[in-house]
Amino acid sequence: MLITRGISLVNFAVASSALAFQVFVLYPWHNQLDKEFKDLKKEHLRVLQRLDQARLDQRASA
Repeated sequence: MLITRGISLVNFAVASSALAFQVFVLYPWHNQLDKEFKDLKKEHLRVLQRLDQARLDQRASA
């Protein structure tokens, strides 16, 4: 009885720690990564547009 109670308490402590880690560390980190990914996507589209414009300008001058 005492051993099963101890195992239950350890299991609860581990599960609580895992949940706290997910809520306070992984979730904010996920939001930061999502924001940085969106910024990177915007930058990539901007560079592609500049390259397309440069290619069109080069064709027009040729």
